[in-house]
Formats: sequence, C-alpha cells, structure tokens
Amino acid sequence: MRSLFRSDRQPGAGGPSRVLFRLAQYVPFVIILLGLGVELSAAHWVYTGPLLTAMPALASLTMGPKGTLSAAAGALAVSVTTATLHDAWDGQQIYSNLLGLLVVSVASVTTSNAVRTQRQRELNQLRRIATTAQEVLLRPVPARLGPLQAASMYLAAEAGAQIGGDLYEAVQTRYGIRVIMGDVRGKGLPAVRSAAVVLGAFREAAHYEDELLGVIDHCAAALRRESTMPGTGTDTDTDNDTNWEDVAESFVTVLVAEVPDAPQVLLVNRGHPPPMLLRQGKAQALVPTTTLPPLGLEDFITGPPAKAESYPFAPGDRLLLHTDGVIEARNPANDFFDLAETMEAVRPSPPSEFLEQLHQELIHHTNGRLVDDVAMLILDRLDDEAAGPSSDAASAP
Repeated sequence: MRSLFRSDRQPGAGGPSRVLFRLAQYVPFVIILLGLGVELSAAHWVYTGPLLTAMPALASLTMGPKGTLSAAAGALAVSVTTATLHDAWDGQQIYSNLLGLLVVSVASVTTSNAVRTQRQRELNQLRRIATTAQEVLLRPVPARLGPLQAASMYLAAEAGAQIGGDLYEAVQTRYGIRVIMGDVRGKGLPAVRSAAVVLGAFREAAHYEDELLGVIDHCAAALRRESTMPGTGTDTDTDNDTNWEDVAESFVTVLVAEVPDAPQVLLVNRGHPPPMLLRQGKAQALVPTTTLPPLGLEDFITGPPAKAESYPFAPGDRLLLHTDGVIEARNPANDFFDLAETMEAVRPSPPSEFLEQLHQELIHHTNGRLVDDVAMLILDRLDDEAAGPSSDAASAP
C-alpha cells in the first residue's frame, strides 16, 4: 500500500500537476527573454522596466532563493543591456528601474528563504510525528520468541515514507507464538486507521482467544465497527455521505499464524499471499486449501465454518510472511520477482541478515524503484537444544 507520509514529496508532484508546476518555474525567464526581444526590436520604445522589476517576485512563488536570484540577475542583465544600447544612462528612469529591481529582489529572496525555512520546520515536525506513529504501529518484532528466532522489515515504496497500510506483529502467548501479517486496501489516513484497528484487536485477542479463528474474528469485528463509525467516510447509515467505491475497497488481507510447542504451524489466511516455507534449501508456498475473503468482506463467506490449517514446521525450518509488494515487484522487463527462487539462492544466515539479503535482491530486481510498500517477517524454528529457556516469558493474562 502507498504510504501516508512522503518526506520527499515536492509541491505539485505527480502527473499533470507536476508538469504545470515545472512550467510555472520557467514563466519569469520566458518573460525576461520576451522583454529582451522587445528592447532589441523596432518596438524598443515599449517600456518594459516595470515588467522586468516584477520578475524576482514572480520567481519566488515557485522557486527558492537561488531561482529568485537567477531571475533578478536576468532582469538586471536585460535592463543594463538595453540602457547601454539605447544610451539611456543619462535619464532618471533607468536608475529608478534598477533601484526598484534591487528592492524587489532583496524582498523576494528574503521572503522565499523565510517560507522555505518554515516549510522545512513543518516537514521536520511531520517526520517526527510519522516516526513516532510508525514505532507504535509497526514496532520491530522481538529477535527471540520462545522456540523461534524472528526478524521483521518494512520497505517504503518511496524514500522517507513512514506509515502505510502494511501491518505485522508477533507476540508470545500461553497458546504459543501468534503472528499476523496484513495489507490494507486503501490509501491515506483511512488505510493507517484500518491498520491500527486490526493491529490493536490482534494484540489484545491473541492473548485471550483459545482458537486462532477467534483471533481473526475479533480483528474482523473491530474493523467492521471502525468502518461504520460516523466520520470515517464509510458510515452505511448515511447514504448521502457514503462513498460506495471506498467501501468496496476498504478491506484488509491478513494472514494469522500460530506456532505451538509441537513442530507445526497453524494458519488462517483471509485473502493474503501465502507464506513461504524454506526447508533444507527448498522453498514452497503454503497455499490454503480453503479460499476465504479478506477482513471487511465477511458477507462473501459461504459454506461451513473455516478451520485453521496445520503445516509441518520442524526445527531448522524458516517461515517467511510477506505482503504482495514482494511478489508483485517487477523489473524493467515486467517480470515478477521470484521469491521462492531468491530464497533458495540466498546464503544461509540469521533472520535479520536473511531479510537484508532479500531486500538487496528486491532492490536489484526493480532497479531501486519499488511501486508498492513491502513488509516481511521471518520465523526460524530452533531445535530444542538451541531454543532453551526463552528470555521472553509467555504472557498469561
């Protein structure tokens, strides 16, 4: 999902707006060249001085101090050139124009610098807020969880992104290690709000619900309550204000896993990409036998109640949970990223190093241009001797 906060986003970035913004930056210099053309033509009797004087102020609207000074220098060059060619240095008018140009230039540069400083201060504040929100929403998973070693990684599609619709968490409970990986279909604040709601519900229910299905049902109920609250943009009780397109797209794909003491892993998949199991150098996707819709689309569930599916997860196995930003990443030739092949090719290493190698391979595949945010969480099953007593005691409400 696209992230909420982009620290490298420029004014007018994106599509036609960006083109218009770029064109606006050239306007002062085009006018200066037109003024020069008038002064060098037979129509040099047209008075262009006031027009040139205003160019630094016009440039300051779309450019910083350097661009404003460049426009001032251009206007000054035209004024001096025409005064010299037309022998106008003996008149008061040229000196008035030059003085006006100086005053306007100084004022424009000062104002432009002050505005830029203020914007940078606001941007730094937004960065601090976004970083704090990310630490609460997507905190790194513990390196050790009972019989598991773990690591997580979040990659933004654009530099400086902080918060998005991807979510993950891993907690140690009396039922075993419970993990969630999800992806909100949406954008902006609604996506962040949905991610926070699902994560909050999981962090609570993981400790109290006996069954894994109960955990995911708790998350679904929390999301449903949030989506029907007034002011969220998806209140189904106010038909006039409801954007049904947003309602159709505001769902969350999630994968919930439980690793008990036995050498197995239980999975409930609600429309999410299946996890990858790496065993003895071979990677395979744990594809669910029953297809279930994402959270928020419970009306599409038919047939008997679903059950958590069990898969072998023995010591030495490695489980990778991820969002679709990994498997849908494309190279310039439009080929998808082959996650299974890459996992098999990456050299054996601890979880955090393994994720970093996957990160580098993903960046290499896309030439450094991710089009979607990426979240990955890795779980290594340790043998009994390596596992030993965990420093993280299981929570027992």
